[in-house]
Amino acid sequence: MSEVVMYCTRFCPYCISADRLLSHKGVSVNRISVDNDTDLWTRMEELTGRNTVPQIFIGDRHIGGYDDLAALDRVGELDPLLEPILKAIKA
Repeated sequence: MSEVVMYCTRFCPYCISADRLLSHKGVSVNRISVDNDTDLWTRMEELTGRNTVPQIFIGDRHIGGYDDLAALDRVGELDPLLEPILKAIKA
């Protein structure tokens, strides 16, 4: 099953905004907190090539950060990515 995964920190305003946007869409997020965990932070960097949070995955697709997520939403491309997840929730 596809899921939404977000590498984040507890007090990052962009992480909070991404979580709110996805919650508003009806999707729960598997949050991986990289607070004070250098191994998880390193893993995030290896997976994404980026060293900022949040880093968001929808299924196997790396979306990027909050700005990338919000841009997909603005142009109508986020809902189709979330559709399989929402269908799985309703099943």
